[in-house]
Amino acid sequence: MDIVILGLSITSSWGNGHATTFRGLVRELAALGHRVTFLERDVPWYAAHRDLPHPPYGRTWLYRDLTDLRVRFRPLVEQADAVIVGSYVPDGIEVGEWVLEHARGRTAFYDIDTPLTLAALARGACDYLSPALIHGYQLYLSFTGGPTLQHLEHDLGAPEAHALYCSFDPALYYPQPQPTRWDLGYLGTYSPDRQPRLESLLLEPARREPARRFTVAGPMYPETIAWPGNVERREHVPPDEHRAFYNQQRFTLNVTRDDMIRAGWSPSVRLFEAAACGVPIISDRWAGLEELLDPILFADTSEQVQGYLRDLDEGTRQAIGARVRERVMAEHTAAHRAQQLMNMLAKVPRRQPRQRIPMTETQR
Repeated sequence: MDIVILGLSITSSWGNGHATTFRGLVRELAALGHRVTFLERDVPWYAAHRDLPHPPYGRTWLYRDLTDLRVRFRPLVEQADAVIVGSYVPDGIEVGEWVLEHARGRTAFYDIDTPLTLAALARGACDYLSPALIHGYQLYLSFTGGPTLQHLEHDLGAPEAHALYCSFDPALYYPQPQPTRWDLGYLGTYSPDRQPRLESLLLEPARREPARRFTVAGPMYPETIAWPGNVERREHVPPDEHRAFYNQQRFTLNVTRDDMIRAGWSPSVRLFEAAACGVPIISDRWAGLEELLDPILFADTSEQVQGYLRDLDEGTRQAIGARVRERVMAEHTAAHRAQQLMNMLAKVPRRQPRQRIPMTETQR
């Protein structure tokens, strides 16, 4: 197939989890023999932090604005076998309307932020998806599974809604012997609704366990946060350092945004990456987590986190890590997601018969 993806970013992982997902998906689609073109809006905050400016798989094009997109890439969209628009794409409603007007192949919306999207739609404040677009896209691909899929179809009118969860790359994430640097670590962008759980499940244990070492990595944390002296702060860990980052932790922490806790069935990229490295995961609770990934060490309080750090012997810790790695290797690699996507697209008819439209030199 010729596949066009319009996504938030593939060139920069700074402050977002989209790039990691799209990199793995595009790479594995290309490995299956499909021709994939990724279109990304050229915005200054990603331009200043591009850790993969020229992805080596598929084709990646940057466009300046809506006009540039429409002028240069309309033939590409018209002749594609499938066009996929991602969540949080700038001017996503206008982009989606343009795609539905001109795409002759299959169309899909890939929601990497489903609970946040639905909350924004309920407030009438979603600037990348509208109720009309939900009806218009042939497929709604969701990072969230479970009951949310029925809600999308029965209440919001999506023709078909399927879970297409995040994934990881086994070539990048695996156990690697490292000197233990931290007892507990966390990797994630600051979010006000996650912060209370980060406070309870990492910062408070750090205060109570001054002899242990902790780390929090990610951008946008306010300067007003009082970090304990035994918590190492890092503003950004680039993807090529994630494996080492996880392998230097005895345990890693997963904390979840409120909307995703309410929806359940919303695994994160970081969750699968850490599991692939064989690091036991301490997590807050939400529906579906045990079904998607097991074993998980659940914690509701600081005391429970302290108990894991103190009481689990090294043999038990390693056994938990080995089991959770086996689970993600069996179900959650990028290759699994690419094949799932192709199976879904294969069942959807083209909107119009295929026509080959030659591209102009400018569009090339």
